[in-house]
Amino acid sequence: MSSTEVGARERVRGALHAEADDIADRWVQLQLEQAAFPAGVSESELREEADSLVRALGDGLDSGVPVERVVATHRDLHQAVAGLSLRRARGGASPTATSLAVLALKEALLEAVQRQTDHAGELFRSAVLVNRLLDSAGALCFETYVDGREEIIQRQSRQLLELSTPVVRLWRQVLAVPLIGTLDTARTQVVMENLLQAIQEHEALVAIVDITGVPTVDTAVAQHLMQTVNAVRLMGADCVISGIRPPIAQTIAQLGIDLSTILTRATLADALAAAVKLTDAASARPTPLGAAL
Repeated sequence: MSSTEVGARERVRGALHAEADDIADRWVQLQLEQAAFPAGVSESELREEADSLVRALGDGLDSGVPVERVVATHRDLHQAVAGLSLRRARGGASPTATSLAVLALKEALLEAVQRQTDHAGELFRSAVLVNRLLDSAGALCFETYVDGREEIIQRQSRQLLELSTPVVRLWRQVLAVPLIGTLDTARTQVVMENLLQAIQEHEALVAIVDITGVPTVDTAVAQHLMQTVNAVRLMGADCVISGIRPPIAQTIAQLGIDLSTILTRATLADALAAAVKLTDAASARPTPLGAAL
């Protein structure tokens, strides 16, 4: 590290320690002016966040790690930057607003450095160092923001899938899952998990999977249905597929898909009637001696 870079680092480090409160106040002020924060965040919360990050920046520069690696390697600083980004992602702030917040910190920090020296060369070198330091913070902030939004999107997608695949108790020991829309691998997994859990909770003997709302049935959809049926059978219950309309029956026949081992019905009413017969038959069976003992 050259002497000029050491000098710039010391000036920035000195400003962070000597004027930490002023830098945090100015950063909060700039964010309020630019509205670079999520809705519902109070000024006191911004100040707490600013205090934490400014303190972590000073500690990071104290570590002696090269400027480009300070954000990535200093634990407290890394957590402070990542936490800022995650809070904004979860609060619904845009990537632009999050970037503006980091840029505002540059301005607040450079103003503090300028109060330490009026030498043009020293200010320039300090500005270069601040840019390198906070550009790496901005990169981490953006990466964390993207990961955080992806996590939120996946969680919301999962919740929507669960809402779109409810398990309904139709009759004593009879459950139904009305499917609407495309049946893909992710949705099949949700259907299977919810249905198996409901079979266990309700001690169900029959599960009806109604595909009236499924627009088309191809080989992939048929495979997903077979997986669901097999899983239900492993739980000791019978499975009935309802909603086999003429076009779907014709498509299944043309594709050569073998559903002969699955009990199918044209309507949900027919499937319920078949399910009641199955439960009555199960109730009428004598209890094995071993089970009774």
